[in-house]
Amino acid sequence: NYLYAVDSKTGEEKWKFKTGDNVFSSPAVVDGVVYFGSNDKHLYAVDMKTGEEKWKFKTGDTVTSPAVLDGVVYFGSNDGQLYAVDSKTGEEKWKFKTEGPIESSPTVVDGVVYFGSDDNHLYAIDIKTGKEKWKFETGSSVSSSPTVSDGVVYFGSWDNHLYALDIKTGQEKWKFETGGIVKSSPAFSEGVVYFSSFIKHLYAVDMKTGEEKWKFETGDTVYSSPAVLEGVVYFVQYNYHLCAVDIEAASA
Repeated sequence: NYLYAVDSKTGEEKWKFKTGDNVFSSPAVVDGVVYFGSNDKHLYAVDMKTGEEKWKFKTGDTVTSPAVLDGVVYFGSNDGQLYAVDSKTGEEKWKFKTEGPIESSPTVVDGVVYFGSDDNHLYAIDIKTGKEKWKFETGSSVSSSPTVSDGVVYFGSWDNHLYALDIKTGQEKWKFETGGIVKSSPAFSEGVVYFSSFIKHLYAVDMKTGEEKWKFETGDTVYSSPAVLEGVVYFVQYNYHLCAVDIEAASA
């Protein structure tokens, strides 16, 4: 039920902030303020130095990880709404209703916020008006958080596919079938998109063509999103193991 601030050098606690329920949201830190959601249905803004609450915003259900840009906090809730809230005051600027819970965390690029919903759609919403620009229907829930690169948005669906869409039109460029749920958010490096699925595989797929470059069999289901650094893909398995896969060796 707590958000913790810990000294990066010593590991000593600097402060902790108590909410009313579990905290699964990843925090966003902007201009000295920490923004995060809780299962107590609130988004919180907390002073990063003191740990004191600046404001909180109530939704109808569990809150996703937020994105913060140009004085606005964007976040979803299991109440089916995407919210845009003033980062300084906590006042609502607009909200957009979908037909299902929102577990996907939003991504904001070039004046548009992208996110998925359990109503099987990925949405593109104008950040100034809160109006829909387009939506794309998949075969099942979209809880994967989308990522954007070079005019393409990539995301996974519970229909077992990873999708690549044109960010301006919402038209499908390609999709890749895995045989298992794709909940993780994709990561990029040197023209390759990396992601996992519930059938215990990590995939490397060409970002432009959607063709498989290689796949790596994991020892357990992978819920986490991968991270890529210096030729190595890192991810966490459901059995609590941190794994590192050498890209050059996997592609040989």
